[in-house]
Amino acid sequence: MRWHWPEVNEEAIGRMGAALSLQAPAARVLWSRGYRDLEAAEKFLNPSFSQLLDPYAMHGMREAVERLLRAIALREKILIYGDYDVDGTCSVVILRTAIELCGGARPDFHLPHRLRDGYGMRPEVVDSAAEGGVRLIISVDTGIRASDVVRHARDLDIDVIVTDHHLPEADLPPAVAVLNPNQPACTYPCKELCGAGVVFKLAQALIGRMDWPPPRRIRILESLLKLVAIATVADVVPLTGENRVMVRLGLDGLREVKNLGLRALLDTARVEPGVSPTARQVAFQVAPRINAAGRMASARDVIELFSTSSSDRAREIASRLDELNVARRATEDSIRVSIEKQCEAAQVDDSRAALVFAGEGWHRGVVGIVASRMVEKFGRPVFVLGIENGLAQGSGRSISEFHLLESLEAMSDLFVKFGGHRQAAGLTLPADRLAEFERRWNEYALARLGPEDFVASIEADALIPASEITPASLRELLRLAPFGAGNPNPLLAVRGLTLAAPPEVMKDKHLKFLFRGWKALAWNGVEHWSGTGAGIIDAVLCIEEDPESAAKGYSPVRAVVKDLRQSAGAASRA
Repeated sequence: MRWHWPEVNEEAIGRMGAALSLQAPAARVLWSRGYRDLEAAEKFLNPSFSQLLDPYAMHGMREAVERLLRAIALREKILIYGDYDVDGTCSVVILRTAIELCGGARPDFHLPHRLRDGYGMRPEVVDSAAEGGVRLIISVDTGIRASDVVRHARDLDIDVIVTDHHLPEADLPPAVAVLNPNQPACTYPCKELCGAGVVFKLAQALIGRMDWPPPRRIRILESLLKLVAIATVADVVPLTGENRVMVRLGLDGLREVKNLGLRALLDTARVEPGVSPTARQVAFQVAPRINAAGRMASARDVIELFSTSSSDRAREIASRLDELNVARRATEDSIRVSIEKQCEAAQVDDSRAALVFAGEGWHRGVVGIVASRMVEKFGRPVFVLGIENGLAQGSGRSISEFHLLESLEAMSDLFVKFGGHRQAAGLTLPADRLAEFERRWNEYALARLGPEDFVASIEADALIPASEITPASLRELLRLAPFGAGNPNPLLAVRGLTLAAPPEVMKDKHLKFLFRGWKALAWNGVEHWSGTGAGIIDAVLCIEEDPESAAKGYSPVRAVVKDLRQSAGAASRA
């Protein structure tokens, strides 16, 4: 496997590390990820409430707030129209809470049933709202492509505010206001907000109009950020810019939770009171339990969970979500196995320079992980897509020689939406255009890649000498968290590591490497490196948070071996 890392300016990295009181590994990773200005690096390392952007920088915000204030003042009936996933349900709770706190009547809400209704706004729901006397509908995490439904609401004398983050069509819905940073007229700096992030900006603007002392406003907004953080992580949007600020503050806030339902949910997810969960814990332990409601039963359970004033009822609902999640996980595991079998069974030769794998119902939370595994296996750019409701949606990963986003831009006519960067991207396209995408993408890749490029590789953030790796420098890398989309766990290529002893075998398949003063783990390492003895090696290490060990009083960080080899020129470094 080939290793790659970016070229660096050692002198500049040294100055930045000294100015920020950072040890070399963290300074190198920051530099490699583009944080080369001291002010930008300082803000990245220390997210704060003051870094939140002005909500009125979002196009349509003033109109949305004025209409919502009028509805609150007149005690009008409001319907919040959401979606059944984590982003949609959290958005409903955030907006309902903000409206109630600002003196409005508790809004009703509608969440579509995944199987019966599918995704998006429906005219019959608007008809029912009109019969019930609703005067204002606010969509959350949906609505940007619902022009006909919004027009129908207007014909029934119902105003609509659309809040969404998905890419719009050419014609926007005829709403009182449209809040979406991706609409053409919007210059809002953070284009990657999830639905709950957009709703939070509305709540921020609304609460800003209340005649309350600033500390109270900040306290309420910080409380809302707990659900924003969960939704942002769950929706797999980049954890950079304002998203990073909101997630860091929200995760910190989850250390102390007063909401009975949220506390019960965290308990079932094994997040202890007084502990701030990691983004990974949210992604794999908390969010799936919320998602399970919409996938396996009714998403309304989530709203009740976060709204109940009964501890017993909160625990009952959380337990039900836990059971649904077990069933969901079994279903998802079978999907993952079928994906990997299909991928591994593929006949790949030099005529296939880029690979597309797709299947009905493949879960979006799985496909990115599988794409990464397939890139490692085949040494080619890969997309893995799940097909649902006539759309193919999923994630791609690439090799260093191939710019993933540029390849998609070259055939943008195929996609409903797409985005990403050189090494990772996501896309949605009509399922009936999958074959065309596979053909055109392969042709594009064949014109730019050859057999010499199809050797598996790892893209490290930085090349690090062994002398810079210590328990303290590894812990310091956690300052770059939360890790996730757009800000992955640091990958370090380390030269000249001295093994204190042969690796220890754990559970017959994993390896524990012992170095001077610290250790590294290799999951399923026996299969790859069982013959490694004492000596000097080079290794690529993934630096991860380890909350379970931290809770037991051990190190909060672990190093995971992704690849290793005998060190070249080891004798000169011994």
